[in-house]
Amino acid sequence: MQTTRRQFIQQLGLAGIGLGLSAALPFDSWGKSAVRLPRSTPEAQGVDSANINAFLDAIAQSKHEFHSMMLVRHGQVVAEGWWAPYRAELKHTMYSMSKSFTSTAVGFAVNEGKLKTSDRVISFYPEYAPATVSDYLAKMTVKDLLTMSVGHGVDPTGQSIRDEANWIKTFLAFPIQNDPGSTFLYNSMATYMCSAIVQKVTGQKIIDYLRPRLFEPLGIEGADWEEDMLGINTGGWGLRVRTEDMAKFGQLYLQKGKWNGKQIIPAAWVEEATTFKIQQPSPAKPTRPNEKNDWLQGYCYQFWRCQHNAYRGDGAYGQYTIVMPDQDAVLAITSETPDMQGILDLVWEHILPAMKQQALPANAASASALKQRMAALALLPPKGNVKPSEAVKVSGKAFAVETNSMNVQQISLTYREGGTYQFMLKDATGEHKVEVGLEKWVFGQTDLPRPNLVASQKIKTEKIAKIAASGTWKDANTFEITLRYYESPHRNYIICHFEGDGLTVSFDNSINRMSGAKDKRPVLQGKALG
Repeated sequence: MQTTRRQFIQQLGLAGIGLGLSAALPFDSWGKSAVRLPRSTPEAQGVDSANINAFLDAIAQSKHEFHSMMLVRHGQVVAEGWWAPYRAELKHTMYSMSKSFTSTAVGFAVNEGKLKTSDRVISFYPEYAPATVSDYLAKMTVKDLLTMSVGHGVDPTGQSIRDEANWIKTFLAFPIQNDPGSTFLYNSMATYMCSAIVQKVTGQKIIDYLRPRLFEPLGIEGADWEEDMLGINTGGWGLRVRTEDMAKFGQLYLQKGKWNGKQIIPAAWVEEATTFKIQQPSPAKPTRPNEKNDWLQGYCYQFWRCQHNAYRGDGAYGQYTIVMPDQDAVLAITSETPDMQGILDLVWEHILPAMKQQALPANAASASALKQRMAALALLPPKGNVKPSEAVKVSGKAFAVETNSMNVQQISLTYREGGTYQFMLKDATGEHKVEVGLEKWVFGQTDLPRPNLVASQKIKTEKIAKIAASGTWKDANTFEITLRYYESPHRNYIICHFEGDGLTVSFDNSINRMSGAKDKRPVLQGKALG
């Protein structure tokens, strides 16, 4: 009997609590209501199913955690999959993949005569100019922003988002050490300035400006974008869209800006935005030949050139839209990985040779097996090696927490019927409760701080995040909770260790575990009340 995606997830032990499966979109309803790309079989579009299976095998054996993938050939989706609890209808954090959308907003503004890439950056915001405008600042253009060649010696992004409310003023005051246009330096504040400039000349945030020009024609619904304290979209990161939205965006560029017979983006802008503009500097200690390094193939207008005459938008930890003109293909990927080049290596090893010039003989059995495999992809909840001995003793018991920098006052862990727990953390703002499945995912939501590569009080973000939560007893006294923020690449971990009437709680996240960094949150110490 064929196993449906819902049945498969139920077999894994996922439960719907909090937001609940019933409260979320059904697994197939979004696909039926949204504007979707046409579907086909791999072989009908000249793609060998065996290679896609080999790609999935390679992923399973790698250190890369995939969340979704969608392969489009000749305008037809030939393979698509989401690793549960990630799902087709859910948005995903794009990180710097957002930059390619910002570049597109600039393209629309240029086409409408609202700005030119040769315009001087300082001309848009003279009110925020430093007292002394250097020659380098005076000559910096929009093109220099687009090509990451503004002349800074270091990226000002970290300082700006951490300390300043007015990022425009900070950017314009930041020291410029090189002639603009001469030297590449990855610079997310340069992209932010593109967003700010488009907003200045159009009167709209770029997410609103893009809506009738890009999102609506492509059927991209529900996109959201972080913004700064001035109400400007962050530009260089912060966009959230669905995997299919990424694929449609890539397909639009592959089709030279044409969609359903209409020229959405001028073909000349597509060419300008995706062709080589500036060379990235080689690393001091290269680990591979430059021609095999996808970060050394040249930078465009917020797109990267790739090997094999491809180009891509990409975001931290493995958010990709890869456009392959020679193969007439687009590959969209969301993931969490410490090795972004490693994912591209797998693409070139398995996906690239899968695509043939002609259609392949029909292979219904292979296509059906691949489709079933991709429908059953999942990230399993963590499993423990022991059964709990302290669960009954600690259930419902409140622990008073010693004074700490997080202002946490009280913590409890309560067992519930049906194999779930409720974790409660009380701080100065109130009680924060999370429903946790015992070695199974439980869907819910939380206002506990989420892991984020770009985190700052100077950025307006949603306070409530969707999560899938699971817990396991790592040993007889240690309960580890995994909070999977499934509209982002990341996870948080809460580790509760019970010893007599004492409790120790530590925190970690997947970003730390990939990099080997130590979590900056304090270890909490508590004593049982009563």
